[in-house]
Amino acid sequence: MKIAGFEFKIGADPELFIIEKATGKLVSAHGMLPGDKKNPHRVPHGAVQVDGMAAEFNIDPARTVGEFVRNIKSVMASLQEIVGDAYELRAIPTAHFGKEMIDAQPAEAKELGCDPDYNAWNGGVNPTPNVDTPYRTGAGHVHIGWTEGQDISLTQHKQVCEHLIRNLDLYTTPFLKLEDDVLRRELYGKAGAYRPKSYGVEYRTPSNVWLTSEKNMRLMWKLVRQAIIACVHNRGVVQADRRDHLGLRRMYSRGRDWDWFNFDRVVPRVLKQAVGDENYV
Repeated sequence: MKIAGFEFKIGADPELFIIEKATGKLVSAHGMLPGDKKNPHRVPHGAVQVDGMAAEFNIDPARTVGEFVRNIKSVMASLQEIVGDAYELRAIPTAHFGKEMIDAQPAEAKELGCDPDYNAWNGGVNPTPNVDTPYRTGAGHVHIGWTEGQDISLTQHKQVCEHLIRNLDLYTTPFLKLEDDVLRRELYGKAGAYRPKSYGVEYRTPSNVWLTSEKNMRLMWKLVRQAIIACVHNRGVVQADRRDHLGLRRMYSRGRDWDWFNFDRVVPRVLKQAVGDENYV
C-alpha cells in the first residue's frame, strides 16, 4: 500500500498451538513439523516451522488487506494439512502445558527466544524470558516493510522504528482488551517490544489473538495502517492530543461490534502504563 509516497508491505510470523482432538489436550509441536528458525519449510504464500513447542508460520509480505488475509489463511491451511486431521491448530495467547510436560522436552524445544528485542519507550533491551515457567506463549508478531538493506544498528533507523512502534501500541489497543492476558506479557509482548529489520521493523507486542477470525485479521491490517499514517504524518503518541483520541473513537464506534471497547478508559490507561509499567498490568 502506498502512503504519502512510500510503499509499505505488511507481514506476520504468528505462533499457534496444537491440540489433540481425541483428548482436547495440548501437544508439543516439536517433531511434528518440518522447518526451523534457520530453515523454514516453504509452502504457498509463506513458510512453516517449529518454534519450541509451538507451530510457527510466516507469510509473504502483503500490499493489500486482501493479500494479507489470503496469505494467512493459505499458510494456516498448509500447516493444518501437515499436522493432520487428528489435531487442531489454535490461537492461544498462553498455553498451559504444565511443568512435567515441558521438562520432558528436549533442550531445543525448551528454548525461548533467540535474538534480543528492544523497548521503544525507553530504548533499552528487554530481559531474556524465563524458561522455567509451566506455560508457553503464542505471539502474533507483525512486520512492516518500507525500505531495503538498512543497517539495523543505525540510530536514525532505530528512531524511525521506535516512533512507529509507539504508534502501534496506541492503535492496536483493541487487541490488548480482547486478549486480556497479563500472564503472557510476563514472558513476551511487553509494551513497545520490537526488533529493527533491514526492511523495516518487527512489532513484537501482539499475541496471536488476532488470528482467531478473519474479521480480526482485517482489523489488525486496518489498525496497523492507521498507525503508519499517523507516523508518516508525524501525528502519533508523542504528539497525541484529544483530537487524535476523538478520531480513533469515531473509527472504533462506526460498527456495533465495538460496543465493548471503552476508548476513554482503555487508551489513557494503556498509554500511561506503556511508559510507566512495561507489563501493562
